[in-house]
Amino acid sequence: MKAEVGDRLIVESTHLGEPRRIGIITALHHADGSPPYDVHWLDQEHDVMIFPGPDARIERRHTEPGTS
Repeated sequence: MKAEVGDRLIVESTHLGEPRRIGIITALHHADGSPPYDVHWLDQEHDVMIFPGPDARIERRHTEPGTS
């Protein structure tokens, strides 16, 4: 799993009736984009460091043409 700052981390619920968690990656700990990541969960007021498990996926941020 590789990510960039600004990508979304989506963690699917493993329990029936619980929603998936969505967070924005705010910092990387490795230059190659591998975990762990600092993530700001959209449903919380703080950032956490996370090692994503097999129930997680990265959704790339969309950039405008000509920007990086």
